Amino acid sequence: MCYQGAVSEEESKPSVRMVTIGPEHAGQRIDNFLRTELKGAPKSLIYRVLRTGEVRVNKGRAKPETRLAAGDVVRIPPVRLSEAMPVRVGEALKGSLEEAVLFEDEALLVIDKPAGLAVHAGSGVNVGVIEALRAARPEQKGLELGHRLDRETSGVLVLAKTRPALMELHELLRGDSVKKSYRALVRGAWPDRLREVDAPLAKNNLRGGERVVEVQGDGKEARTLFRVLERFHGATLVEAMPVTGRTHQIRVHAAHAGHPLAGDDKYGDPEFDRALKACGLGRLFLHAARIQIPRRGQKDLRVEAALPAELEQVLSALRARQAGGA
Repeated sequence: MCYQGAVSEEESKPSVRMVTIGPEHAGQRIDNFLRTELKGAPKSLIYRVLRTGEVRVNKGRAKPETRLAAGDVVRIPPVRLSEAMPVRVGEALKGSLEEAVLFEDEALLVIDKPAGLAVHAGSGVNVGVIEALRAARPEQKGLELGHRLDRETSGVLVLAKTRPALMELHELLRGDSVKKSYRALVRGAWPDRLREVDAPLAKNNLRGGERVVEVQGDGKEARTLFRVLERFHGATLVEAMPVTGRTHQIRVHAAHAGHPLAGDDKYGDPEFDRALKACGLGRLFLHAARIQIPRRGQKDLRVEAALPAELEQVLSALRARQAGGA
Protein backbone atom coordinates (compact mmCIF):
# COMPACT_ATOMS: atom_id res chain seq x y z
CA MET A 1 0.00 0.00 0.00
CA CYS A 2 1.26 3.46 -0.85
CA TYR A 3 1.20 5.02 2.61
CA GLN A 4 3.35 8.00 3.49
CA GLY A 5 4.37 9.43 6.81
CA ALA A 6 2.48 11.90 8.92
CA VAL A 7 2.22 15.38 7.47
CA SER A 8 0.64 17.50 10.18
CA GLU A 9 1.39 19.13 13.49
CA GLU A 10 -0.21 16.13 15.18
CA GLU A 11 2.83 14.03 14.30
CA SER A 12 4.04 14.56 17.84
CA LYS A 13 1.08 12.52 19.09
CA PRO A 14 2.05 8.92 18.35
CA SER A 15 -1.53 7.69 18.69
CA VAL A 16 -2.78 9.91 15.87
CA ARG A 17 -1.95 8.89 12.33
CA MET A 18 -2.10 10.83 9.06
CA VAL A 19 -2.34 8.43 6.13
CA THR A 20 -2.02 9.35 2.45
CA ILE A 21 -4.26 7.21 0.25
CA GLY A 22 -2.64 5.27 -2.57
CA PRO A 23 -4.36 4.34 -5.84
CA GLU A 24 -5.25 0.87 -4.59
CA HIS A 25 -7.80 2.43 -2.19
CA ALA A 26 -9.25 4.97 -4.64
CA GLY A 27 -13.04 4.68 -4.62
CA GLN A 28 -13.19 2.79 -1.31
CA ARG A 29 -15.62 3.95 1.38
CA ILE A 30 -13.97 5.45 4.43
CA ASP A 31 -15.78 3.07 6.82
CA ASN A 32 -14.43 0.03 4.95
CA PHE A 33 -10.94 1.57 4.88
CA LEU A 34 -11.03 2.12 8.65
CA ARG A 35 -12.02 -1.51 9.26
CA THR A 36 -8.71 -2.49 7.68
CA GLU A 37 -6.67 0.17 9.46
CA LEU A 38 -8.23 -0.35 12.88
CA LYS A 39 -7.99 -4.13 13.07
CA GLY A 40 -10.15 -5.50 15.86
CA ALA A 41 -12.31 -2.38 16.17
CA PRO A 42 -16.04 -3.15 16.17
CA LYS A 43 -18.30 -1.54 13.63
CA SER A 44 -19.99 0.54 16.34
CA LEU A 45 -16.67 2.10 17.35
CA ILE A 46 -15.74 2.95 13.77
CA TYR A 47 -19.07 4.69 13.17
CA ARG A 48 -18.77 6.54 16.47
CA VAL A 49 -15.43 8.14 15.57
CA LEU A 50 -16.86 9.05 12.17
CA ARG A 51 -20.01 10.55 13.71
CA THR A 52 -18.03 12.64 16.20
CA GLY A 53 -15.77 14.07 13.49
CA GLU A 54 -12.57 12.50 14.80
CA VAL A 55 -11.87 11.04 11.37
CA ARG A 56 -11.07 13.66 8.76
CA VAL A 57 -10.29 13.54 5.06
CA ASN A 58 -8.24 16.49 3.81
CA LYS A 59 -9.04 18.25 7.12
CA GLY A 60 -12.78 17.94 6.54
CA ARG A 61 -15.27 15.75 8.42
CA ALA A 62 -16.03 12.44 6.75
CA LYS A 63 -19.29 10.52 6.58
CA PRO A 64 -19.35 6.69 6.46
CA GLU A 65 -20.19 6.77 2.75
CA THR A 66 -17.36 9.19 1.86
CA ARG A 67 -15.33 7.78 -1.03
CA LEU A 68 -11.56 8.08 -0.89
CA ALA A 69 -9.39 9.29 -3.77
CA ALA A 70 -5.70 8.78 -4.40
CA GLY A 71 -3.76 11.52 -2.61
CA ASP A 72 -6.37 12.11 0.09
CA VAL A 73 -4.93 12.56 3.58
CA VAL A 74 -6.91 10.75 6.27
CA ARG A 75 -6.62 11.58 9.96
CA ILE A 76 -7.07 8.40 12.00
CA PRO A 77 -7.70 9.18 15.67
CA PRO A 78 -6.41 7.26 18.69
CA VAL A 79 -8.67 4.29 19.28
CA ARG A 80 -8.57 2.13 22.39
CA LEU A 81 -9.45 -1.29 21.11
CA SER A 82 -9.75 -2.48 24.69
CA GLU A 83 -13.17 -0.85 24.62
CA ALA A 84 -14.32 -3.57 22.27
CA MET A 85 -15.24 -7.15 22.92
CA PRO A 86 -12.56 -9.39 21.43
CA VAL A 87 -13.42 -11.24 18.23
CA ARG A 88 -14.00 -14.88 19.06
CA VAL A 89 -13.11 -17.40 16.36
CA GLY A 90 -13.98 -21.05 16.83
CA GLU A 91 -11.32 -23.71 16.45
CA ALA A 92 -13.48 -25.53 13.90
CA LEU A 93 -13.50 -22.49 11.60
CA LYS A 94 -9.76 -21.98 12.00
CA GLY A 95 -9.16 -25.62 11.17
CA SER A 96 -11.45 -25.69 8.16
CA LEU A 97 -9.72 -22.66 6.64
CA GLU A 98 -6.30 -24.20 7.16
CA GLU A 99 -7.56 -27.31 5.37
CA ALA A 100 -8.83 -25.09 2.55
CA VAL A 101 -5.35 -23.76 1.70
CA LEU A 102 -4.60 -24.32 -2.00
CA PHE A 103 -1.24 -22.57 -2.21
CA GLU A 104 1.14 -20.76 0.13
CA ASP A 105 4.57 -19.19 -0.04
CA GLU A 106 6.30 -16.31 1.73
CA ALA A 107 4.17 -13.70 -0.06
CA LEU A 108 0.74 -15.16 -0.84
CA LEU A 109 -1.88 -17.41 0.71
CA VAL A 110 -4.61 -18.85 -1.53
CA ILE A 111 -7.61 -20.66 -0.08
CA ASP A 112 -10.77 -22.35 -1.37
CA LYS A 113 -13.36 -20.17 0.37
CA PRO A 114 -16.56 -21.99 1.29
CA ALA A 115 -19.93 -20.54 0.35
CA GLY A 116 -21.75 -18.73 3.15
CA LEU A 117 -18.62 -17.27 4.74
CA ALA A 118 -18.00 -13.54 4.27
CA VAL A 119 -14.46 -12.43 3.48
CA HIS A 120 -14.56 -9.89 6.34
CA ALA A 121 -16.76 -8.85 9.24
CA GLY A 122 -19.43 -6.17 8.87
CA SER A 123 -23.15 -5.72 8.18
CA GLY A 124 -24.21 -8.17 10.86
CA VAL A 125 -21.27 -10.51 10.28
CA ASN A 126 -18.98 -10.85 13.30
CA VAL A 127 -16.26 -12.98 11.74
CA GLY A 128 -15.09 -13.41 8.17
CA VAL A 129 -12.22 -15.15 6.43
CA ILE A 130 -9.66 -12.46 7.28
CA GLU A 131 -10.54 -12.31 10.99
CA ALA A 132 -10.49 -16.11 11.27
CA LEU A 133 -7.13 -16.45 9.53
CA ARG A 134 -5.59 -13.67 11.62
CA ALA A 135 -6.76 -15.49 14.73
CA ALA A 136 -5.36 -18.77 13.43
CA ARG A 137 -2.06 -17.16 12.43
CA PRO A 138 -1.31 -14.39 14.96
CA GLU A 139 2.35 -14.35 13.91
CA GLN A 140 1.42 -13.14 10.40
CA LYS A 141 0.79 -9.48 11.22
CA GLY A 142 0.58 -8.34 7.60
CA LEU A 143 -2.16 -10.71 6.40
CA GLU A 144 -4.65 -8.85 4.17
CA LEU A 145 -7.30 -9.70 1.61
CA GLY A 146 -5.98 -9.40 -1.92
CA HIS A 147 -9.46 -9.14 -3.42
CA ARG A 148 -13.08 -9.96 -2.53
CA LEU A 149 -15.61 -12.69 -3.14
CA ASP A 150 -19.32 -12.39 -2.38
CA ARG A 151 -20.39 -14.21 0.77
CA GLU A 152 -22.31 -16.87 -1.16
CA THR A 153 -19.58 -17.36 -3.78
CA SER A 154 -17.15 -20.21 -3.21
CA GLY A 155 -13.68 -20.80 -4.59
CA VAL A 156 -10.26 -19.24 -5.07
CA LEU A 157 -9.49 -16.33 -2.73
CA VAL A 158 -6.04 -14.73 -2.60
CA LEU A 159 -4.55 -13.08 0.49
CA ALA A 160 -1.26 -11.22 0.79
CA LYS A 161 1.05 -11.98 3.72
CA THR A 162 3.17 -8.81 3.48
CA ARG A 163 2.64 -5.16 2.58
CA PRO A 164 4.89 -5.35 -0.54
CA ALA A 165 3.02 -8.44 -1.73
CA LEU A 166 -0.30 -6.66 -1.27
CA MET A 167 0.90 -3.61 -3.21
CA GLU A 168 2.14 -5.76 -6.08
CA LEU A 169 -1.07 -7.81 -6.18
CA HIS A 170 -3.25 -4.68 -6.24
CA GLU A 171 -1.14 -3.25 -9.05
CA LEU A 172 -1.64 -6.42 -11.08
CA LEU A 173 -5.38 -6.48 -10.38
CA ARG A 174 -5.76 -2.91 -11.63
CA GLY A 175 -4.45 -4.07 -15.01
CA ASP A 176 -5.53 -7.01 -17.11
CA SER A 177 -2.72 -9.46 -16.39
CA VAL A 178 -4.54 -11.42 -13.65
CA LYS A 179 -6.91 -13.96 -15.21
CA LYS A 180 -9.95 -15.18 -13.26
CA SER A 181 -12.36 -17.92 -14.27
CA TYR A 182 -15.71 -18.70 -12.62
CA ARG A 183 -18.33 -21.42 -13.08
CA ALA A 184 -21.94 -20.27 -13.10
CA LEU A 185 -25.27 -21.92 -13.83
CA VAL A 186 -27.66 -19.53 -15.57
CA ARG A 187 -31.30 -19.60 -16.61
CA GLY A 188 -32.19 -20.56 -20.16
CA ALA A 189 -30.09 -21.24 -23.24
CA TRP A 190 -27.11 -18.91 -23.26
CA PRO A 191 -26.39 -18.03 -26.94
CA ASP A 192 -23.03 -19.21 -28.29
CA ARG A 193 -22.65 -15.87 -30.02
CA LEU A 194 -22.90 -13.93 -26.75
CA ARG A 195 -19.26 -14.02 -25.71
CA GLU A 196 -18.96 -10.67 -23.96
CA VAL A 197 -21.14 -8.38 -21.88
CA ASP A 198 -19.81 -4.82 -21.85
CA ALA A 199 -22.10 -2.74 -19.64
CA PRO A 200 -21.14 -0.04 -17.09
CA LEU A 201 -22.16 -0.70 -13.50
CA ALA A 202 -23.20 1.66 -10.71
CA LYS A 203 -23.95 1.04 -7.04
CA ASN A 204 -27.28 2.23 -5.70
CA ASN A 205 -28.88 2.09 -2.26
CA LEU A 206 -32.25 0.49 -2.72
CA ARG A 207 -34.49 -2.06 -1.00
CA GLY A 208 -34.31 -0.60 2.46
CA GLY A 209 -30.69 0.41 2.21
CA GLU A 210 -29.44 -2.88 0.76
CA ARG A 211 -26.75 -2.25 -1.81
CA VAL A 212 -27.81 -3.13 -5.34
CA VAL A 213 -25.63 -2.85 -8.43
CA GLU A 214 -27.26 -1.86 -11.72
CA VAL A 215 -26.31 -1.37 -15.34
CA GLN A 216 -26.20 2.40 -15.76
CA GLY A 217 -24.82 4.57 -18.54
CA ASP A 218 -22.75 6.77 -16.23
CA GLY A 219 -21.46 3.82 -14.18
CA LYS A 220 -17.96 2.39 -14.11
CA GLU A 221 -16.66 0.39 -17.04
CA ALA A 222 -17.38 -3.33 -16.63
CA ARG A 223 -16.66 -6.21 -19.00
CA THR A 224 -17.20 -9.94 -18.60
CA LEU A 225 -16.38 -12.70 -21.07
CA PHE A 226 -18.64 -15.79 -21.20
CA ARG A 227 -18.25 -19.25 -22.70
CA VAL A 228 -20.80 -22.07 -22.80
CA LEU A 229 -19.57 -25.23 -21.05
CA GLU A 230 -22.66 -27.45 -20.91
CA ARG A 231 -26.35 -27.19 -21.77
CA PHE A 232 -29.35 -28.55 -19.91
CA HIS A 233 -33.13 -28.25 -20.23
CA GLY A 234 -33.78 -24.65 -19.16
CA ALA A 235 -30.27 -23.91 -17.92
CA THR A 236 -26.67 -23.46 -19.09
CA LEU A 237 -23.37 -23.96 -17.32
CA VAL A 238 -21.02 -21.14 -18.37
CA GLU A 239 -17.49 -20.03 -17.74
CA ALA A 240 -17.43 -16.35 -16.73
CA MET A 241 -14.17 -14.42 -17.01
CA PRO A 242 -14.35 -10.89 -15.57
CA VAL A 243 -12.03 -8.43 -17.32
CA THR A 244 -12.81 -5.73 -14.75
CA GLY A 245 -13.53 -6.30 -11.06
CA ARG A 246 -16.76 -4.55 -10.12
CA THR A 247 -19.00 -5.56 -7.24
CA HIS A 248 -21.48 -8.30 -8.26
CA GLN A 249 -20.23 -7.95 -11.83
CA ILE A 250 -20.87 -11.50 -13.08
CA ARG A 251 -24.27 -11.69 -11.41
CA VAL A 252 -25.49 -8.37 -12.80
CA HIS A 253 -24.07 -8.90 -16.29
CA ALA A 254 -25.69 -12.33 -16.56
CA ALA A 255 -29.05 -10.94 -15.43
CA HIS A 256 -28.65 -8.00 -17.84
CA ALA A 257 -28.15 -10.50 -20.66
CA GLY A 258 -31.44 -12.19 -19.72
CA HIS A 259 -29.83 -15.21 -18.06
CA PRO A 260 -29.68 -14.67 -14.27
CA LEU A 261 -27.62 -16.96 -12.07
CA ALA A 262 -29.24 -19.88 -10.28
CA GLY A 263 -29.78 -19.24 -6.58
CA ASP A 264 -29.24 -15.49 -6.83
CA ASP A 265 -31.67 -13.97 -4.34
CA LYS A 266 -30.78 -10.41 -5.36
CA TYR A 267 -30.65 -10.42 -9.16
CA GLY A 268 -32.12 -13.82 -9.99
CA ASP A 269 -35.42 -15.47 -10.95
CA PRO A 270 -37.29 -16.98 -7.96
CA GLU A 271 -39.30 -19.33 -10.20
CA PHE A 272 -36.12 -20.68 -11.80
CA ASP A 273 -34.59 -21.17 -8.36
CA ARG A 274 -37.66 -23.03 -7.07
CA ALA A 275 -37.46 -25.42 -10.01
CA LEU A 276 -33.81 -26.15 -9.25
CA LYS A 277 -34.46 -26.93 -5.58
CA ALA A 278 -35.61 -30.35 -6.74
CA CYS A 279 -32.05 -30.82 -8.08
CA GLY A 280 -30.58 -29.96 -4.69
CA LEU A 281 -29.75 -26.28 -5.25
CA GLY A 282 -29.53 -24.47 -1.94
CA ARG A 283 -27.08 -21.63 -2.66
CA LEU A 284 -25.84 -19.24 -5.32
CA PHE A 285 -24.35 -21.23 -8.20
CA LEU A 286 -21.19 -19.19 -8.62
CA HIS A 287 -17.73 -20.61 -8.01
CA ALA A 288 -14.31 -19.00 -8.47
CA ALA A 289 -12.64 -21.93 -10.22
CA ARG A 290 -9.25 -20.57 -11.21
CA ILE A 291 -6.87 -17.62 -10.96
CA GLN A 292 -3.65 -16.98 -12.84
CA ILE A 293 -1.23 -14.37 -11.49
CA PRO A 294 2.00 -13.29 -13.20
CA ARG A 295 5.04 -13.29 -10.90
CA ARG A 296 8.29 -11.43 -11.45
CA GLY A 297 11.11 -13.76 -12.43
CA GLN A 298 8.92 -16.81 -11.94
CA LYS A 299 6.38 -18.90 -13.80
CA ASP A 300 2.82 -17.59 -13.56
CA LEU A 301 0.99 -18.78 -10.46
CA ARG A 302 -2.07 -20.80 -11.49
CA VAL A 303 -4.38 -22.07 -8.75
CA GLU A 304 -7.62 -24.01 -9.21
CA ALA A 305 -10.46 -24.96 -6.86
CA ALA A 306 -12.70 -27.91 -7.73
CA LEU A 307 -16.45 -27.35 -7.96
CA PRO A 308 -17.96 -28.04 -4.51
CA ALA A 309 -19.85 -31.30 -4.04
CA GLU A 310 -23.20 -29.55 -3.56
CA LEU A 311 -22.89 -27.86 -6.97
CA GLU A 312 -21.69 -31.06 -8.65
CA GLN A 313 -24.80 -32.70 -7.25
CA VAL A 314 -27.00 -30.12 -8.98
CA LEU A 315 -25.27 -30.73 -12.32
CA SER A 316 -25.58 -34.51 -11.91
CA ALA A 317 -29.30 -34.15 -11.25
CA LEU A 318 -29.72 -31.95 -14.33
CA ARG A 319 -27.84 -34.47 -16.47
CA ALA A 320 -29.97 -37.33 -15.15
CA ARG A 321 -33.14 -35.38 -15.79
CA GLN A 322 -32.03 -34.56 -19.32
CA ALA A 323 -31.04 -38.15 -20.06
CA GLY A 324 -34.44 -39.31 -18.85
CA GLY A 325 -36.24 -36.79 -21.05
CA ALA A 326 -37.77 -35.00 -18.07
